[in-house]
Amino acid sequence: MARILMVLSGVDHWTQTDGSKHPSGYWAEEFVVPHRILTEAGFTVDIAAPVGGKPAADPVSLRDDVAGPAAADYAAYIEDSAEALTNPKALPDVDTADYDAIFLPGGHGPMEDLAHDPDLGRILIEADAAGKIIAPVCHGPAALLSANLPGGRWLFAGRTLTVFTNEEERINGTSDQAPWLVETVLKARGATVRSAGIAWEAHVVVDGNLYSGQNPASSKPLAERLVAALAGR
Repeated sequence: MARILMVLSGVDHWTQTDGSKHPSGYWAEEFVVPHRILTEAGFTVDIAAPVGGKPAADPVSLRDDVAGPAAADYAAYIEDSAEALTNPKALPDVDTADYDAIFLPGGHGPMEDLAHDPDLGRILIEADAAGKIIAPVCHGPAALLSANLPGGRWLFAGRTLTVFTNEEERINGTSDQAPWLVETVLKARGATVRSAGIAWEAHVVVDGNLYSGQNPASSKPLAERLVAALAGR
């Protein structure tokens, strides 16, 4: 069966424009829902993070008023996954050949570390060259910014994807203190961004081996598309 590398941010904060550190990390739904779907499909899912990183769920993503009735389920699933989350595979130790796909959950954490991680950049470049599926969701596409080719060209320039939009960031109340907006930077680096047109609506975009989801609600359909694609290989 397929083997998936799920790369999580290894930080528990997001540095704001004023220099303060806002509690953050990975978004619970974007870890729990895809991880459950992928493992229940019979796939092996390995969790990885930057060297020394300790993946932590954004506390907001576990609040009842945000996650609704699923909040308790997310918290329990994360607790059950504590060993893997506490001892993730270090990105420099990853052999890309061992995996069929790379999954990148969001949360603001990836903007803090994964977007600039050279080890992840190496993994993404190798995975893309081998035609392996690369699947970021929500703020996860920020991690794609790590994949720079010799000469500075961005690996995903000219590709089409979706991402947590500037509008969703504004509605979320997190745009004013954001040091940069993922949608804006992806476009500036040469990506074509396609959104659902309606904030918070689930939306998945597929461009060759690049599968992307717009927001937390897109976690489920993105993981299901990944299962279907890998089952057909």
